[in-house]
Amino acid sequence: MALAIFDLDNTLIAGDSDHAWGEYLAENNIVDAATHQQQNDKFYDDYLEGTLDIYEFLDFSLAPLALHSKKQLLQWRADFFQTKIQAMMLPKAQTLLNEHKAKGDTLLIITATNRFVTQPIADALSVNHLIAIELEENEHGYTGKITGTPSYKEGKITRLEQWLAEHPQDLKGSSFYSDSHNDLPLLKRVDFPVGIDPDDTLRAHCEQHNWPILSLRDAKN
Repeated sequence: MALAIFDLDNTLIAGDSDHAWGEYLAENNIVDAATHQQQNDKFYDDYLEGTLDIYEFLDFSLAPLALHSKKQLLQWRADFFQTKIQAMMLPKAQTLLNEHKAKGDTLLIITATNRFVTQPIADALSVNHLIAIELEENEHGYTGKITGTPSYKEGKITRLEQWLAEHPQDLKGSSFYSDSHNDLPLLKRVDFPVGIDPDDTLRAHCEQHNWPILSLRDAKN
């Protein structure tokens, strides 16, 4: 029984849920479509390049949450899941999760996307443990701010260490599956790092260090 850790976006699902949520807001005119889409795309490109300012992005991406009631946001989120996320779900991802579960491993998703967007996805994947960016709330709803350390790059290690301090787990025999070079700090900390449909930078690192590379999309793997 070990800890099996999974990135979410472009790993367990075939797309980026954070970017897709921004698209959903723009497509439904919940935000100024042209301006929001342009900024959303720019931040996503920064993420792919490894140059994202996570705090600048969070100020942008969470601002719409502070403008609407939680009831309305939850209605939009349910529609977002049906119209955007369902098409990203990967049967082979569920198979991989089930294989770890059958071995008695503890499943944990750790993502740089916020909990509002990702909790329904973790629930759909039947993963009980989720480390995500946590959102500040007050009596009116979401404030557009976060609490704690963003689970991004080295922040994933910080958040994982906090989680480990609260759960009867350690990193002995642990594995971490990810598609992104942004996750190299955590990939280097586990016993069994695995590249899942990795970006070019992570693929090169996997090949150099003899880390396994798997695909949850390619039928040949």
